[in-house]
Amino acid sequence: MLREMTIGQYYQAESRLHRLDPRVKLVGTLIFIISLFISQKVSCYVAATVFLICMIRLSRVPFLHMIKGMKAIAFIMLITVFFNLVFTPGEELVSFWVFKITSQGVRNAIFTAVRLTYLILGSSLMTLTTTPNDLTDGLEKGLGFMKVFKLPVHEIAMMMSIALRFIPILLEETDKIMKAQQARGADFESGGMIRRVRAMVPLLVPLFVSAFRRANDLALAMEARCYHGGEGRTKMKPLKYKPWDFRAYVILFCYIALVVLFGIISPL
Repeated sequence: MLREMTIGQYYQAESRLHRLDPRVKLVGTLIFIISLFISQKVSCYVAATVFLICMIRLSRVPFLHMIKGMKAIAFIMLITVFFNLVFTPGEELVSFWVFKITSQGVRNAIFTAVRLTYLILGSSLMTLTTTPNDLTDGLEKGLGFMKVFKLPVHEIAMMMSIALRFIPILLEETDKIMKAQQARGADFESGGMIRRVRAMVPLLVPLFVSAFRRANDLALAMEARCYHGGEGRTKMKPLKYKPWDFRAYVILFCYIALVVLFGIISPL
């Protein structure tokens, strides 16, 4: 399951979405996330669904490759949906023990599940179609206005990019440690939830040791290549907008305008 996380991974393919400027994809991801929280009307989510399907088709990333990353957050999603289902006040539909399910709770639970699913898919789509180097350059350019406040924009972008890149690496390392301990007799599958959580505790020490070792190796490698921050650095391939990038911006703003319009005038 850990290997099935798609956030932070890059999928090599030839598509228009892969060729887009990383700044466009960052803005597009932000706009898509905002659109999910504008309204809880069905028409807004229909528009978000159509938009997401179109982007997945444009990316040429296999749909099954994207949705397999949902397994890792299934437990968190179930907990979130359960709390929305039983603790939302409204017209009572069913009651059992100390819990009661209301019509508003059912609505909130469905919208929460859809929202979390689209958040993961939208974020994964950005990292699957953008290399870590392009993502760093896009973040640095996109946050360039913060240089006015004397903030280290390059360093912030580098840290965010490294953090995203380390997600699949740490997940793979966790999977290796689990298999090594299972070969020595460890049991991570049987028992109740509390026992499974306790069984995961021995993973923390070797995982943290491995993470710090990788961080130290990365720091030494950057120092060996004379990396001293972003001051005075130049780009071999500086980012430049192309005609398709401007058309993508138009599509994005048309999409968010349509969602806002649906949220205002749509009865559902």
